[in-house]
Amino acid sequence: MAEPTETEAKPTRAYVIHPDLAGRTQRREPEHALAEAVALAHALPGIEIAGDEVARLRKPDAGRLFGKGKLAEIGERLKDAEVDLVLVDGPVSPVQQRNLEKDWGVKLLDRTGLILEIFADRARTREGVLQVELAALSYQRTRLVRAWTHLERQRGGLGFVGGPGETQIEADRRAIDEQMTRLRRQLERVVKTRTLHRAARAKVPYPIVALVGYTNAGKSTLFNRLTGAEVLAKDMLFATLDPTMRAIRLPGANGGQGRKIILSDTVGFISDLPTELVAAFRATLEEVLEADLILHVRDISHPETEEQAADVAEILESLGVDEDVALIEVWNKIDALSADTRAALRRTDARTQGIQAVSALSGEGLDDLIAAIDAHLSEALDEPKTEAVVTLPFSDGRRRAWLHESGVVQREESGENGLTLHLLWTDRQKAGFDALSAPDQDDDA
Repeated sequence: MAEPTETEAKPTRAYVIHPDLAGRTQRREPEHALAEAVALAHALPGIEIAGDEVARLRKPDAGRLFGKGKLAEIGERLKDAEVDLVLVDGPVSPVQQRNLEKDWGVKLLDRTGLILEIFADRARTREGVLQVELAALSYQRTRLVRAWTHLERQRGGLGFVGGPGETQIEADRRAIDEQMTRLRRQLERVVKTRTLHRAARAKVPYPIVALVGYTNAGKSTLFNRLTGAEVLAKDMLFATLDPTMRAIRLPGANGGQGRKIILSDTVGFISDLPTELVAAFRATLEEVLEADLILHVRDISHPETEEQAADVAEILESLGVDEDVALIEVWNKIDALSADTRAALRRTDARTQGIQAVSALSGEGLDDLIAAIDAHLSEALDEPKTEAVVTLPFSDGRRRAWLHESGVVQREESGENGLTLHLLWTDRQKAGFDALSAPDQDDDA
């Protein structure tokens, strides 16, 4: 007899649909929105994508979202592809969800449900787990017309079974309210502990630098590069959920030691983030509110990088981030661009506009980013500055670029013997400049 072998769990075959409503102004192209939805689906373990499509709708049907023709057309595709789960990239009402599941004979999740599933799978810290449970219950409370048990496998759930009567629904709603009250109390205790830790950190004179950005922009890869840590960094949406902080010392000029800072990695932002999660994860983003400097990490190679940046800006504003907080735009993933484009982004004129083009993967541009971080913190922390005048030969482009990148040049004049730069800098910045060697020979500077 052949020896018995273990069989792997069969993956869930999922079909992704992005509804494109006619006449509705959308920031993103439907095809790019669908691609993001597919990437979200890939972020769930055990999911196999059986197909995807943009479903164009003149008008959403109140009971089933899709009209009869589109409903039957999609139903045939789901049957042929042997689909178990349909993921609708948009809001689906409880009634629409119940009817679609009945018509198609599959489970269905809307965008909010899908993101909650991912968060439930990824949360690791006590606070993260509590935040997810609270958000899931808030969402679940609105859907008592059906059995919503997807999170049950990881969170214990409430054990709903389909088709409860009105009395049972009220009982379930009361049970959810009681559970949410318990979770909020637990969360208050966890947040209080975090507040104490934060107060202890405040006694340590280290500035906080917070990484923010759209999900999958490369924040965790950059965090790992700067700290030497091993935070999960994958080409996957929401690879990082829980806040990660490290105290690090920035490298100084010529291998010396620089300023010590606390670097914070945060959850990635996303368009149409469920309102339940915006509220639930506010505490998780507290380091952003208290940051001395924010690094907005952008995937500059993404076709909708501008739209993603706008989404991040909106969320920062909704969190109440002070407009006076210094911010550097970090244009990441330049390794995915052509050599000419990389060179253009790395020019001094781009960097002096508060933009740093880097590749967290290869390390290109990180030295300039570190110099910019130090310069911004010097200004934000109001370190004493003195005036100075430096004359450089025309050939000394390297030290001239360093001065401009550090933000210390007040004005620049061209003369017969070279460039005269009028500076305003800190002792640390002067020491960094003095450590740089001239191109051919030491000059009087």
